[in-house]
Amino acid sequence: MASGRSSIYQDLSEEHPRKLIPELCKQFYNLGWVTGTGGGISIKLDDEIYIAPSGVQKERIQPDDLFIQNIEGDDLQTPPDYKNPAAVMTTLLWPGKEFRCTHLEMIKGIYDYELNRNLMYDEELVVPIIENTLFEKDLEESMANALKDYPGTSAILVRRHGVYVWGHNWQKAKTMAECYDYLFSLAVEMHKVGLDANAVPKQY
Repeated sequence: MASGRSSIYQDLSEEHPRKLIPELCKQFYNLGWVTGTGGGISIKLDDEIYIAPSGVQKERIQPDDLFIQNIEGDDLQTPPDYKNPAAVMTTLLWPGKEFRCTHLEMIKGIYDYELNRNLMYDEELVVPIIENTLFEKDLEESMANALKDYPGTSAILVRRHGVYVWGHNWQKAKTMAECYDYLFSLAVEMHKVGLDANAVPKQY
């Protein structure tokens, strides 16, 4: 999808979404978070939302490959599709409406919007899980309900699909995405050997 038009963006700031999203997608590809044409990212700038295209090799995205939506969700130029194997496996191993874990170091990297601070190591992290739909736009209602029921959450798991993560800015969102990925991966490994990720260690 790349084209010579990308050169017109060379004078943009390195943190402008048109330059930042392709760079982050390359990093996520190298981390193994996005494979094939899966995975995605979006960044809000003023009243516009820049979105990485779905169905494209993420490590090859160029600045002019991005879609743009307004705040109302209208397309100015299709929703992101972020898939994460550890996140998907978590939704399969935890069949209920939420994932819980505690006493794991990376919990400290997760911001709680209800507490207005990062969680502590020994606190419980709760991530809501919603059911997948045929089209991502149809997730809106269940995501809105999850946000109402879990006002502090900074992520929502979608069963058999992946996870949505957000933050006050792209740096915090990226950091939390890395922490969530670690926690989901660790919880899956703990489950394999019969350990409960939400169990409080005996010394506590």
